[in-house]
Amino acid sequence: MSADPTPVREGTSPVIEDPVSLDIVAALQIAPRVPAAKLAEILEQPTTTVTRKLKRLQQERLVKVIGRFAWPLVTSGNPMQMWICCQPGRSYEVAESLKQFPEIQFLMVTSGSADIYADLYPLLGSDANDLISRRVPSIPGIASARSQLVLKSPRVGQSWRLNRLTENQQHELEACTDPVVLPAFSRIEDLSDIDFQTLKELGNNSRITAADLARKLAVSSSTAYRSIQVVLGSGAISPRVEVEPAAVGFPLNANISLQVDPSAIPEVLADLSRHPSARMVSMVAGSASVTHNGAFTGPAQLADFITEDLGALRGVHSMDICIGMNVLRRYWMDRDGFRIGEQVPGILRHRVTASEIQQECH
Repeated sequence: MSADPTPVREGTSPVIEDPVSLDIVAALQIAPRVPAAKLAEILEQPTTTVTRKLKRLQQERLVKVIGRFAWPLVTSGNPMQMWICCQPGRSYEVAESLKQFPEIQFLMVTSGSADIYADLYPLLGSDANDLISRRVPSIPGIASARSQLVLKSPRVGQSWRLNRLTENQQHELEACTDPVVLPAFSRIEDLSDIDFQTLKELGNNSRITAADLARKLAVSSSTAYRSIQVVLGSGAISPRVEVEPAAVGFPLNANISLQVDPSAIPEVLADLSRHPSARMVSMVAGSASVTHNGAFTGPAQLADFITEDLGALRGVHSMDICIGMNVLRRYWMDRDGFRIGEQVPGILRHRVTASEIQQECH
């Protein structure tokens, strides 16, 4: 269990304080697979310095370069957002039980109208209705739970940026990204065994080289290189950087639910998606119509966002705000404070039976 949360203060010093390390994180948010030598050139730093600092960030589990799987390859439907109220004093006990479900992609203990917020993804082979209606609500310590369906998300976590770099640096980094130029895979079964294994390896480490992948999979370097190009070029996986916002100076997580006039929803989604705090902006079907999951430097910035940015939006009738006290899982990786754990098992499911899925998850 994570340590008890400390109060969020404006201007709290980030864990990653070194300017060059912060620039590295900001650069990798744009081009996660940029070679170290090119990264050093763009940041105008020695290659040895950039390599050493990136290695340290990874060794200390403050930064991981992973992959975001294309939804059709891992899920059977759209995600669900869940708000859970617990019996007094049992929030962390319930959260630990929720961590046993590989379908829980994001998990946060909150204050406000709910004690826990979670994102649930119906992974292939899962019964989402059973999870929502029976298995999750029956966890000991849960007093009530409500859920709503995510209809679309114009803004997702990998789009969040530190915004430290110059416009020229950003353009140079954008030129180092992997373009999606091949037809998309519609089913996980359409991937060859080699491509599936490549997908799995890139999911854990999207900076893996063809030579390292070849050794892991016991194939030739040319086969490994071709497989990487297929997986990346088809959009089966999108490289992304994982770093806790608190580690880089944004310790306050807030999930804001908005009631919005139907005609104003597109405009509200667009405006919120452009806001620098936005990590996940979604149109949902439930007690709210739009949700905004944001990272803020502290209460003052959140207050300005509420009064100035939300206050200026047309068609918003009401809001409900849950403040994150502790993020326990983000993008299928458990968190120990700022430290990022390994990816939970049971996400990628390729030609396996239901019993094999259960065995992998347990």
